[in-house]
Amino acid sequence: MTTPCQLRTAHTADLTRAELDAVRDLLVDAFDGDFSDEDWEHGLGGVHALVHDDAGRLLAHGSVVMRRVRHHGRWLRVGYVEAVGVRADVRRSGLGGRVMAELERVIDRAYDAGMLSASDEGAALYAARGWEVWPGRICGLGPDGVVHLPDEEGSAFVRPALAGSLDPGHELLFDWRDGDVL
Repeated sequence: MTTPCQLRTAHTADLTRAELDAVRDLLVDAFDGDFSDEDWEHGLGGVHALVHDDAGRLLAHGSVVMRRVRHHGRWLRVGYVEAVGVRADVRRSGLGGRVMAELERVIDRAYDAGMLSASDEGAALYAARGWEVWPGRICGLGPDGVVHLPDEEGSAFVRPALAGSLDPGHELLFDWRDGDVL
């Protein structure tokens, strides 16, 4: 059964408090309660893709925010995908793909590259859409300098955009943020 639904994009600044509350509730449920305050903060400040059913209920969400990542001596403007979630009763119905298609459109037209960190559950969606696991080294620029992040290697996905393909022989150095760096 296909549920009629509507896709909308909006910047965080254009979402009402009620809409933001609905997004956060959806994400807490989608991540089985494992969605922290830092995870929430990471998904704000960019463009959101929201899918609602005809009754106005939120079914799926994702956002893309700008991050700075140094690669091969150059700081890139990266469209970083965050907070992708689909309501449990409509999973595997293509809504995650609709959200990602809209976020990819934004990334392809506005950023040097797209990046994300995938959960085990989400990795198949991203791989099926052509995102590639970053095979190289990943670091973060922390308060005390560059920190190698070996636990992030293998779950970081990259999508070439305006900058073209990136060289895995050179590390990705992410800007630091509270909570998980990636």
